[in-house]
Amino acid sequence: MDKILPAQTGKSDTAQYCALLKVSEAIAAHRDLPSLFRDLAQRLPAVASFDFIGLVLHDTTKNVMKVHVLETAAARPHTTRLDGLELPIEESSTGWVWTHQQPLIIPSLAEETRFTMGMTALRGIGVQSVCLLPLTTARRRLGAIGFGSLKPSAFSDADADFLKQVARQIAVAVESALHYEQAQKAQRELAHERDRLRLLLETNNAVATHLELRDLFDSITASIRRVLKADVISLTLLDPELNQLKLYALDFPGANGFIEEGTTCTLCGCPATTAITQREPVVLSRQELDQSESTVSKRLVAEGVKSACCVPLLLRDRTLGALNVGSLQEGAFTLADAEMLSEVAKQIALAVANSLAYQEIAALKDKLAKEKLYLEEEIQTGYNFEEIVGDSQALKRVLKQVQTVAATDST
Repeated sequence: MDKILPAQTGKSDTAQYCALLKVSEAIAAHRDLPSLFRDLAQRLPAVASFDFIGLVLHDTTKNVMKVHVLETAAARPHTTRLDGLELPIEESSTGWVWTHQQPLIIPSLAEETRFTMGMTALRGIGVQSVCLLPLTTARRRLGAIGFGSLKPSAFSDADADFLKQVARQIAVAVESALHYEQAQKAQRELAHERDRLRLLLETNNAVATHLELRDLFDSITASIRRVLKADVISLTLLDPELNQLKLYALDFPGANGFIEEGTTCTLCGCPATTAITQREPVVLSRQELDQSESTVSKRLVAEGVKSACCVPLLLRDRTLGALNVGSLQEGAFTLADAEMLSEVAKQIALAVANSLAYQEIAALKDKLAKEKLYLEEEIQTGYNFEEIVGDSQALKRVLKQVQTVAATDST
């Protein structure tokens, strides 16, 4: 062990055994690591003097040491948080403990010259001495558990011996918690994939069932809401000739009327502009909506919308518009949500293209019908003129004279 101090603890074996029992009770009572460490921060100071207890795990993906939990034994919480801090193994004292699988006591951080980045972070919250122990099970080396004190030389080798017993129990709890988190993550991923496939299937069925675009939109809003936290769903269509966007369809229960169907805006005055021009999904935060100068964004903010996601309607090299969702909650949409919505938008884009083609065909049919009617009227007019001439000898003589004069230079 590095820099071990002489034994200074007078804690009785009985008290320490009782403390170990309390550690076991805490482990049994808490499934998640933050709540476990909050409990330990209150239980253990009775037998081991410390001000901070922290959990640092090795991140195998980045090969760094990451602070997962840092709790204080004091009644007031510390103002500076180190949770989430990542350090290179060689710059972290816990990295040394994890690598060498040995306890490490540093009696004076002020005098420690190693682990520059890690020592700087600990000094920043007032820590003057630490006791660090490896967290290891029979299956893997997890990381380290650290105890910090606002006093120098706060830990003895007797403290370290006792805390090693604590660390062994906590290592098993940490491994179990990590397995539980991994299982929960896998379950969430499976649920997300199930919801994605269900949404795509329902959208596909809606596209096949509903010929009218508005009917299609109405049928998929419920499906979208089952998967996403969407308070508002809208469909905006692009008019490339006018360089203008039109709010074709809007589903916003409880809206206050600040935004309505049929609203038009220039391409540079709409939250969906970036999605349309860059042909990529866009997730908008509350701050981005608040700071936007577009009229539509201001109306959304007035309605209480605090986050949004816009995905383009793409069909080969054409951009037809955007499918948009908004929420009254902050941070309601993730990039994974945007990707899912993009797949829905691909199917809707086909329906939009079909609808636009249908409208063009209908307009062409109407034009042809009008031209046909005009020609029929012209023909009818000519036919009626022949009827007027009929067998009238007088009219025939006049027409004959007109024909004779027309063939000469007479005026």
